[in-house]
Parts: sequence; structure tokens; C-alpha cells
Amino acid sequence: MKPLCSVLPVLFSLLLNACSQVELRATGDLGVVIEREQGSAQIVNTSKPAMLSRIEGLGDLSHASVVFSRDQRYAYVFGRDGGLTKIDLLRDEIVKRVVQAGNSIGGAISQDGKVIAVSNYTPGGVKLFDADTLEQLADIPAVYGEDNKLSKVVGLVDAPGQRFVCSLFEGNQIWLIDAKNSRQPQVQKFHNIGKQPYDALLTPDGHYYLAGLFGEKGLALLDLWQPELGVKHILQDYGKDDAQMPVYKMPHLEGWTVAGDWLLVPAVGRHEVLVIDKRDWSLVKRVPVAGQPVFVMSRPDGRQVWVNFAFPDNQKIQVIDVKDFSVVKTLQPGKGVMHMEFTPRGEAVWLAVRDEDRVMVYDTETLTEAARLPAQKPSGIFFSNRANQLGL
Repeated sequence: MKPLCSVLPVLFSLLLNACSQVELRATGDLGVVIEREQGSAQIVNTSKPAMLSRIEGLGDLSHASVVFSRDQRYAYVFGRDGGLTKIDLLRDEIVKRVVQAGNSIGGAISQDGKVIAVSNYTPGGVKLFDADTLEQLADIPAVYGEDNKLSKVVGLVDAPGQRFVCSLFEGNQIWLIDAKNSRQPQVQKFHNIGKQPYDALLTPDGHYYLAGLFGEKGLALLDLWQPELGVKHILQDYGKDDAQMPVYKMPHLEGWTVAGDWLLVPAVGRHEVLVIDKRDWSLVKRVPVAGQPVFVMSRPDGRQVWVNFAFPDNQKIQVIDVKDFSVVKTLQPGKGVMHMEFTPRGEAVWLAVRDEDRVMVYDTETLTEAARLPAQKPSGIFFSNRANQLGL
């Protein structure tokens, strides 16, 4: 028998060799593509466009969204069936899945990365969970009115100060939730903010929360630096004399964009993108576009804004140059462009082309196709750099 001292170097060498064969994976390179009809999600590499794995068994993903842990290792998927699923992006596996409600519309992760908040339609309210274990920490029913009805909760975002902000669709309210004590959160309620807030945006600096109103003209604005001033109505005169048009798909306000001093937002039911001066919240311009805009998303440097559309124009993408707010390019990636996501520094944008069963990648400088990947009815695309951004 060989002495132990002579065997150990050999074993150590074999171990090193085995480790060298393992493909290391950087979390900053990763993203998630939702495959809505399959109840699955692809884990993708965003620097060298490729699918790495497919995670199945995620439930109803017809309105799914994703947030990421601070270290970008874990993705939290919010399903329409009330499912909350934690995925390990390095091990390509589900860590834990809980069905916490009957109908969920999205969620957020706290500033310190320790608390997951979920907004629910059925029953209406917000629930808080431990990001590590998915243990439920708190249940905040969205009660409103004298008869204590429950409202659908929309527009849930994270905000500085370990807070969350959300809107009550039927309740016509905005709630500011202080989750420093996550088992006993404190809720500040703003009433009569406008009829039927349907989604919301947090500005990238965490300063302003804006809720779109479906039941009346204008937007509801809450200054999170001075919440004691209450909610202010802006753009109340926009479109008041225009003929009403059918709304084919509600625009997503979390797809609004801030580019410098400008806020670009989709006009509800109209073929326009609105340009708002966020210094005084005045309407600067109405940009004509090819259809009813759904997502209006800015390249990270703010120079370009990419717009997709509701049916029957959802095969198109238009690119707006913020220099003069002109449409500089109309692309036709394929039928059913559902969502867009820019790479962290904006050299490329990924498009989910649902009805063509593919994801397309475009070079944002040349506006030409750079790659395409197969995907089963893709919808949302979410990259892990979102972990370092507020309100996403």
C-alpha cells in the first residue's frame, strides 16, 4: 500500500482536473425568458445569446414577471395562478414553489433583497415573503369602502427605505407600505387618487410613483420624498376632446421610460407616445406611432426608445430617437412581439416574438438582426441586471 502522503497529491490533481471541466457561469450574464403556454422558462446567456436550460412546472405564466436576488443567483417568478417560484440560475432548478393566491399580477423585491412582495387580484391584497425560504411574513388585504370589499392590486414596485408602493384598481387608492418590520408592515393610504389605476411606474431614482388611470384622463403622481403632500393629478387635459377608441391591450406602465428630463409613456387606446417634461409634468409632444403602444422602453443611455404594439399591429417595432422625438425605424420581427429587454449597457435588445416561437436579438446601433433563438410562445424577457435597479 502506498503511503497516504504520496496518494494525496494524485487525488488533489484529479479533483482540480475535474473542477476545470465544469463550465463556470457568471450570474451577470444570465436572463430568463418566459414560455407562457408551456408553463416553463428558459435560462439564457445574454452576452453570447444562447439558451442554457429550460425550467418546467411553473404553472400559469400568462402574465408572468420576474425579479432577481441581489447576488443575481436566484430568479423569483410570479405566475398568474398565484404561484411564486424561486429558481436557482446556477443549478438550473426550482428551489421552492408556493401557490399563495388564486390570481396574482406580479411582485417586487425589497431594497435589501430580503423580502418578496406579491400583488394579488384574488383575493385582493399584498403578501410579503422571506426571500430565502419563501415563508409568508405578512398578509395585507386590499380592503376599501364602507362594506370592506377587496380590490385588485396593481402597479406594485419596490422603493427606497425598505418600502413598497402599489395601487388599488377598484379602491382608487395608492398605498405606501413600510416593510422595515416585515411581519408588521405599516401602510399609508392615499384615497381618491383617480378612477381605476391600472398600472404604475417608479422613476429610476425612486423619487416619483406615477399611476395610470383607466377610468379618467390623466395620471396620479406621488412624490415619495414628500408623501405628506399627497397625490397630485397631472395631464388631466390630455385627450379630453378626442374621440374614444377601443383599447385592444392595456399598456404596461412599468414599460414607461425616463430619458433625461423626459418621460415617454404609451397613450391608452391611441396611436401615440406622450412626451412629458418631468421637471413640471407638462405634455411636450404627442409622437404618432404605428399602433396602440404597449411597452415604451428606453435604451440604457436614453438615446433610443423602442415601442411595441397591441393587436393588430403587434408584428411591428418602432424606434424613436429622443434627440428630436422622431420615429427613425420601423421593424417587423414577426407576429406577436410581446416584450423587449435591453442588455445591461444597451448594445443589443431582445424581442419575444410569441407567434413565431422565437426570440430575436437586434443590434441597437445598426438596427439589424444579430441573432435568433427558438422559444415556445415566449412572452416576458428579464435580465439579471434588474437586481440593481429600483422599481423593476
